[in-house]
Amino acid sequence: MAISDSKLKAMLRGHDDDTPRKVADRDGLSVLWRNSGKVSFVYRYRILGKAKNLTLGSYTGQEGGLSLSEARKKAAQCRAWLEEGNDPALMTRIGKDERLKPVTVKDALEYWLCHHADKKRSNSEKHRQQFAKWVYPRIGDLPLSDCDTRHWLSVFDEYSKLAPVASGYCFQNCKHALKFCRVRQFAVSNALDDLTVADVGQKASKRDRVLTLEELRTLWDWSEKLGPYCYYGNLAKILLAFGARTQEVRLSAPEEWNLAEGTWTVPASNSKTGNKIVRPIPDFIRPTIDALLKAAAAQSSPYLLGELKRPEAVSQWGRGIWKRLGHSAPWTWHDLRRSLATRLNEAGIAPHVVEQILGHALPGVMAHYVHTVRLPEQKMALELWGGILKPSEKPADNIVHLQVG
Repeated sequence: MAISDSKLKAMLRGHDDDTPRKVADRDGLSVLWRNSGKVSFVYRYRILGKAKNLTLGSYTGQEGGLSLSEARKKAAQCRAWLEEGNDPALMTRIGKDERLKPVTVKDALEYWLCHHADKKRSNSEKHRQQFAKWVYPRIGDLPLSDCDTRHWLSVFDEYSKLAPVASGYCFQNCKHALKFCRVRQFAVSNALDDLTVADVGQKASKRDRVLTLEELRTLWDWSEKLGPYCYYGNLAKILLAFGARTQEVRLSAPEEWNLAEGTWTVPASNSKTGNKIVRPIPDFIRPTIDALLKAAAAQSSPYLLGELKRPEAVSQWGRGIWKRLGHSAPWTWHDLRRSLATRLNEAGIAPHVVEQILGHALPGVMAHYVHTVRLPEQKMALELWGGILKPSEKPADNIVHLQVG
């Protein structure tokens, strides 16, 4: 006969036997009744041919104890685990451990940073800084399972007021992180699944700014006048000369540069694509590189530019140069890459050579068939580029200037 609430309350008075009494309920649930009046719910089951008893909790007749209905729900959960081939005792212990030390929002994001972003992304430190500034102070200590969509929105709504594009970027990384944790069964949260970038900020707009030849030449002249010890002058010259990404130059180490062979090898760790990039060093930038290598050696600096500046500082400084030079419209460091690509294409340089100079992965079938870095063709293109930037200088004998618009 099934147990009732009235029977349980009567059991609290105890009994006269020396040994506990076992009173069956249903579906494997029973009660262990001691003479002291202590009443415990026990789930009895067999797994792999072995009989086991699992204590689910105690009945006290008060708010802090386990009620009969709650005990039956726990017994039903145990039966479901058994049907899936899981031991209820083990599953209960796992659930208890998770409740005692829940995975927080910060735990989940750090798990993604350490196990994925730090290995796969060269700018993982930027992600970590964004999380530390915007997410962790607001919801970082919340258990991930208790952090609803509204909690996340409170973070991104505040972030987007100041920087909507950065907010959208941070959101995408958080969404990737939660999916990574879910796939690896580290923690589960679907709070961001139904949101898009438009809900929390905005996507970065595609830029089409190409500097005019006059603007490119005034920038080169400006960088040369700053002298050999100006960080941003040297940065501008290298970015102009190679169409490189700021990260590749900012993190560049002296050992990447081989003047004897005339090559600059960007390691995969500094490349956005995760692939090594090999570029030839054109003659017009060689004196600058030589001076920087000597200065780095004298200072025992691990960086070609003599120091490491934060990416945010470099980007901010670059956004203001156009005003210093009196240019007609704003531009950023990245626009120098587009300008090099546009001008070399106009000058008749083959697109795949320009792509290799930029460090892009080759598109379509070229990715399968073009496996060489084509250094002679890159060198010819970059020497031509030097003639465009410095038209007053005589180009190398093997360079033929094409019509440039």
